[in-house]
Order: sequence, then C-alpha cells, then structure tokens
Amino acid sequence: MTAARTPLYEEHVRLGAQMTNFGGWVMPLQYSTIREEHHAVREAVGLFDLSHMGELRIGDETLVQRVLSRDVTRLRPGRIQYAVLCNDAGGIIDDVLVYAMPDRGYLLVVNAGNQDGDFDWIRKHAQAADAARNVGREWALIGVQGPRAVDLVQRLTPSDLASVKYYAFVDGTVADVSCVISRTGYTGEDGFELFCGNADAVRLWRALLEEGRSDGIRPAGLGARDTLRLEAGMRLYGNDMDAQTNPLEAGLDWTLNLEKDFIGRDAIMTSRQRGLARQLVGFKMLDRSIPRHGYRIVSDGEGVGTVTSGNVSFTLGYNIGMAYVPPAMSEPGTRLGVDIRGAAAPAEVVPLPFYKRPHPK
Repeated sequence: MTAARTPLYEEHVRLGAQMTNFGGWVMPLQYSTIREEHHAVREAVGLFDLSHMGELRIGDETLVQRVLSRDVTRLRPGRIQYAVLCNDAGGIIDDVLVYAMPDRGYLLVVNAGNQDGDFDWIRKHAQAADAARNVGREWALIGVQGPRAVDLVQRLTPSDLASVKYYAFVDGTVADVSCVISRTGYTGEDGFELFCGNADAVRLWRALLEEGRSDGIRPAGLGARDTLRLEAGMRLYGNDMDAQTNPLEAGLDWTLNLEKDFIGRDAIMTSRQRGLARQLVGFKMLDRSIPRHGYRIVSDGEGVGTVTSGNVSFTLGYNIGMAYVPPAMSEPGTRLGVDIRGAAAPAEVVPLPFYKRPHPK
C-alpha cells in the first residue's frame, strides 16, 4: 500500500528534509541533523508536522467511558486527558489524548498506525453505527515546542495563551487561520499543538517559520521527536507498549480509574492482585554504548529483559533507554547489562523521566 502524504509534504521537500515511511505516512525524519533539531527544541523552538496522527470523534459519553481507562465524566469542556484503550485481556491497544469538546462530545487523538484499528474497536462496542467518526483526514496538526514556543504563538493570536493551561485547549486563530490551540506536546517542553483545516496547513506552517526566525526556530523531524520524548520518559506505542502490555507493567497505573468499569479492567485487577512479572524502567549507560530497541538486558550472563527504546541523550550527555525487567531489578541504582554484540555493556536503573524542563523562577 502506498504511504500517505500530509498536507505539508511539499513543504518538507522544499526544505530539503530526509523523508521516511512511518505508520503508513511519508514523514520528515530530519532536515539538518537530529542533534541540531533536538537542541533547537530544548533551547529555542521547533516546528513539527504531526498531521499523521489520527483523530476520532465520539459523541456518546457512555461509549467513551466503556472503552477508555479514565473517567471522562470528570473532564470539563476545554480540558484534555491522557488515557489508554485496552483489550479484554488488559493489553494496551493504544495510548490516546481525550479532548472534551464544548458540545460535550469527545475527540480522541490516536497514534498514526493505530487509527483504523482503534476506530474498528470502538465501533464494535458502540450501540449506534454513527456513534464514532474517523475525522483524521480532515485536519492537519502542527506542533510548536520549546521554551520560546508560547511567546511565538502569542504574537500570532489574539487569544490569551496565559489562560490556556497545560492539557487544555481553546478555539481561536493563529496567523488568521482558524485553529484548535492545544497546550500539549510530546517533547518534554512547553508549547502547543495546532489543529487546522488541510487547506490552511501550508499558510500556518509558513507563518510560524517566518515569525519564529528571530526565536531561532527550526523545523524538526521524527528523529528529534524520538530523542526528545525519550528524554522526557514518554512511551512510544509499538516500542514501549503494545497489545500484550499491561498498563501496570508500563508504569501507566496513573491512567487507570479502576473504580469505574471499562474494557480490560477485570484483567488488570487480576494482574495487580497476582503481582507483575516485569516492569518498565529507565536506565543510563555507564559507558559510551548506545542501547537499541530489542537488545537483551542481562544479569550474571542470563537474559532478564528487553530494551524497548534507547538512544543518545543530547541534553544529558550520556546514553539512555527504557526496558522491561523483573520487579526485583527495577529499583534505581540497580546495575544491569545490555547485550551489545555479545558483550554486556554496563547500565544503571534511574528514575523516569530522565529530563524535566526547568521552570521559570
């Protein structure tokens, strides 16, 4: 099947991006170097095309309560929750953002490669055929992330962004383009994700690049997005969790409202009562080795776990990763080995996240 193109595809080509296939889409991997783009987001502002992400519109609150792990009845219009969508066995089908819309409907922002599967799963549990709509191809999504992101977007909008708190959103305009302005991100930095119509995406993208020149803005690709989210301890679906992963194992127990019923709840409760066989941890390398997805975690020569994500930390200056290990080996300070070409490279369990952005004094 031919990979899809976002409304900003030609912009990426014009800017000289190296393109790659991801989740069924042709996306920019990098424009300059991943290191430069990473530092731009940590120190100034980066611009991301996120239009490959999926969006599902659901009007039935009972259905949302049934399929998601969070209690959306507590979610006020204009607010957002992070939640998981589970199967009957308690495995994670996807991790999503849930937007409580002003009309009391809900918007689910889902991972690109999971959009169709999520939609089919939700419709399977719906009472009415039209209870959910897949609207992902109707919108573009642009991320503006970094310590200068708020000032940049504020110069282009009449909306008071100081009143838009983290995990909140408003309808407004940015550069005279109608947008949903969402204070969310996947980088560990402050910033916004801007939903707009496909026809307006290029105009908005160019306006942000032009206005952001004095801020040191850089377009950033999937490579930097991955190194940024890893430093922030944010899970990547397909690497750090999948349909065989229990949310408790993945350290996502805070996403579970177990006092209400939802698909997978009983299996998760059973797992909690029995105790976990593995747990996701962060670790740092004690030498210059770079851990990669799929590498074995070893202790005393025996395989005890698997690396789910690993890379260079450009911010911290050493190499980091996440892995599943037995709970007895999950305490910070525990020494582990990462099997790299038959040798056990030394590593140490550390708390997540690896990086937290400094807050203004």
